[in-house]
Parts: sequence; C-alpha cells; structure tokens
Amino acid sequence: MKSFFRTGSVWERFAVLLLLVAVAGQSLSQQAAPAADAEKEIVDRITVATIKDITAALSAADMQGRGTMQPGGEKAANWIADRFQKLGLKPLGDKGSYLQKVNFKEVVTTGETSLSVGDQTLGHGTEFAVMPMNNGNRSASGEMAFIGYGIQSKDLKRDDVEGLSLPGKVLVVLEGPPANIAKEDWKRAKAGQAVFRALVFSGAAAIVYVGHGREEHTPDEMVSYMSRRQIVKPDETGYPSEVPPVIYVSSKAAEKLFAKSGTTLKDALQAADQPGFKPVKLNQKAKLTAKYKTTSGTSSNVVAFLEGSDPVLKQEAVVFSAHYDAYGMENGKIYHGAADNALGTAEMIAVAEAFSQMTQKPKRSMVFLAVTGEEYGLFGSKYWAKEPTWDIKKVAANLNLDGIGSEVYGPVKTMVGYGAEHSTLGKMLADVAAPLGINVIADPMPDEKVFERSDHYSFVQRGVPALMLLGAPGGEKEVWIKRIKDWEKTDYHQPGDVIQPNWVWDGPETVAEVMGILGWRISETPVMPSWLPASRFGKLERGNSKELPTEK
Repeated sequence: MKSFFRTGSVWERFAVLLLLVAVAGQSLSQQAAPAADAEKEIVDRITVATIKDITAALSAADMQGRGTMQPGGEKAANWIADRFQKLGLKPLGDKGSYLQKVNFKEVVTTGETSLSVGDQTLGHGTEFAVMPMNNGNRSASGEMAFIGYGIQSKDLKRDDVEGLSLPGKVLVVLEGPPANIAKEDWKRAKAGQAVFRALVFSGAAAIVYVGHGREEHTPDEMVSYMSRRQIVKPDETGYPSEVPPVIYVSSKAAEKLFAKSGTTLKDALQAADQPGFKPVKLNQKAKLTAKYKTTSGTSSNVVAFLEGSDPVLKQEAVVFSAHYDAYGMENGKIYHGAADNALGTAEMIAVAEAFSQMTQKPKRSMVFLAVTGEEYGLFGSKYWAKEPTWDIKKVAANLNLDGIGSEVYGPVKTMVGYGAEHSTLGKMLADVAAPLGINVIADPMPDEKVFERSDHYSFVQRGVPALMLLGAPGGEKEVWIKRIKDWEKTDYHQPGDVIQPNWVWDGPETVAEVMGILGWRISETPVMPSWLPASRFGKLERGNSKELPTEK
C-alpha cells in the first residue's frame, strides 16, 4: 500500500483542513470519524497506476477502437467483465453473466454510392457524404441552384429563393446564421430549424450543404462523420421517404459546384452575406445514388455490483457509469478513443477497485456499468435504464464519467457537475470538493448542451438524480476551454485521440477520488438524493416513463 499522505493527493489537502479544525479545538463526532476513515481509504486505494494501465489497455491497437457491433467492442466488453470478476464484483448482466446484450442495426454506405456534378464525380467520404436516412437506398437528380442561407423571412427582410421554382431542384445552401446575425439571436429564434423545415417541404430533389467557415461543425467534419458506418436501434425506420436526401460537400469540392455558374465560390459566399441576395443557378445537374448495406447484431453493456453492508439499504444502489465504446475501425483506421472514453472507464473501474478492497463496506450496494453504443445516441445506457438489471426505483443516484480529457491538462482544481443544479447531488458535490480545494463551476459551455448528451441523461429520463463529472485545471476557464476547442478540431472522434506523453495523470486520479467519495456519501446517507423543487425535473419519480419537460 502506498503512503497515505502522498504528495499532491486530494486527501492530503483534505487532511490539512481536518488538522486545522482540530487545532481550533473542534473534534470530529463519533459518527464522522468512521466516515473520514472510509473516505481516506477510498482515496488511498485509487491509484494512478490502475488508471494508466486500464486507459492504455482499452485504447490499445488490439482493441480496434472498441466499436459497437465490431469484434474490438466485444473484446473490450469481455476485458472489462474479466476485470470486474477479478475484483470480486458480482455479475449483474444476462443469465448470471457480466454482459447485458443490446440489439443493434448497422448501416454501411456501399461502394455504389456516388454523386456526380455535371461531368465530374465526387469521392464519397472525402468530398461528399449523405446524411444517413436509415430506411433504404435513395436516389435524386436535378438542376443545382445556390440559395444562400435559404432564408425566407419578412422579419429579416430576406427571401433567398425569390423567383426560383424549388420543386425538383438540388438546392445548394449554407448553414446559418449569416455574418450579420448573432448566433445567439439565430438560435433563440430557432431560425435554423425553420429554414431546414421549409427546404424539406419545398419539393426539392436534394439539399446540399457547403461551408462558409463559421459553422459549428464544418462540412469537412460532417463528411467524415456521415460517411462512417451508422449504428441504430433495430426498429429504426429513419426519415419519411418524402424527406429529400441531405448531402454535405467538403470545402475544396464545393468549388466544383460553381464551375459553370459564372461566379466563384468565394464571390458567391460574399454575395450571400449582402442585403438583396438572389439565388444563383449553377448551370449543372447533380445526380446522387445512395446505397446501403444493413446488418443486425448485438453489443454488450458490462455490469457488476458490490453488495452493500446494511441489511436494508443494500437493496438500493449507487450506479457508477462510463461508456467504453469508441468509433472502432473505419477504412483501416483505428479510432482509439483514449480520452473519450477509455480514460473515463478507467477512472470508474479504479473506483470499483477501491470499493472492492475496502475494510469498511458501503451501506448501499454499488453498481458499476460500462455501456456500449454511446457515440451513436446513448443507446447502451438508454437500454439499461429501460431494462435495468437493478430495480430502477431503488437506484439512489447515477454518477457518470464521459469527457474529452480536460482532467489531464494539469492538477484538477476545477470541476463541473452536469446536472448539479437539479438535485441534492449538487450540494453533496460542493461539500466534497470544497475541502479539496476544487472549485465547482456551472456548465462553462451551455450552448453545447452537454447535460443532455451523455449517459447520465438516460437515468434522468427515468427519474433518477444524476451527475456527470468533468475535471479541469485551475486558472481562467477560457484557457482550458480553448484547449478543448482546439482538441475537438483535431482529435475529437478521430484516430488522433490517443494517450499523449504530456498527460498529467494526477488529474484523472483526482476525478476518480471525487467520484469515489461522493458515491460513498450517497451510500451512507439515510435518504436517497432527490430532485430540487425548483428544477424542471422536480416532480419526477424514480421509474418515470413520461416524456421529460423541456428546457424553457
């Protein structure tokens, strides 16, 4: 066992505070002393070595990116199950196993998919991709017209399609807002949805997006995502056949669309941001053929538990979760998913290891859930929450880890608890973090709606209070947010998400320690965490099956 007062540990900072309290003449109550000892033991048993080893193993080349419905994903699931077994955790999957099978459908674009523009053919996956419709092959053809941002609004004094007959056309469009409209105003007015809806029901043969450089996700990124295999639910029916194909064209290939228009792409983009824009006929015909291969299959959640010590409270559980899947293998490339989310899975398993070794067992049971299919729509966690292997009405809380590696930027001094404002878990997190010198802040990037984009939200939908923990360094948040943004442009969901030599491993250790202490406190509290009355989830009960209230 390593030294209890190890340099830089979370507990060391906490111990200093306890010492100051004692010096001031205050004593810990008899009830608090065992709790302090237990939390001390949790911290001491969570190790950098465990987190590093698991992260390296899960993101190694032989795991082939842990793809859902791919051999690498099943290999990773069995590896985690074996780890749970060696820790002495009890299986909580199907038929006495650690694995819970989840049915999926894989949709792969075949080599017959093509897009021609005039006499030129664009390359699928490099120059264009089609938004997956998930309901069979599609074809479309028609004369192309550039319609700027596609806006038809009296309030904005714009009609980007004025004088153009839309039925049968292939409409080339930009993602809004225009340069003279603030993004916040555009989003608040839900103008993007209005434009897209109007184009979908316009009778257009197809909708083609090209880039202007200010998009949240560039067409080049969208080409990368949309050309990959898609994983959907087995009963997925896709969009109605009336919805025209939606195509993304890369920034370089977009110039080919304007080759016979009498204007350049650059000039067309400038014109689209000027008052009085009028649609431009591109004088070329586009022809799309989109063909898909669909395969049914399964992937696995991995779930285990440590039985609680209290004869009554052990019927309730704290669920720790992290998704282990990444994007697998695509065209010979491995999407290693080291930061997202081998690291989070490793931190969760480090917590499981700590609890499995404790001399004082928690009162409530501890469930450890490694889920599949997160990258395609939270499918694994949604399935477990719908078909739980523990009574969902007796799940006290969910603590989730899913990140982009911000905890490796340096010692963790800042933490976000996504969902903290909605339940009593928020105060519990603040109480854990404060003595450790960690500043808990509100969501620093609310526009990205992270709260609804990871596996904890599957528990929220069933009425279970939940938090997702994100660790970051101290100092100005703008500094590490910029680093996140830069990383998203280069490595996020790309083959470059690998372990880097400059990772600071004390950060992941701190995140795991906070998760462990928080889980312990939830276990020991007589009453399960609850929703705050002021929250939009305030009236939810565990086991909720109704549609959630939307954010105002």
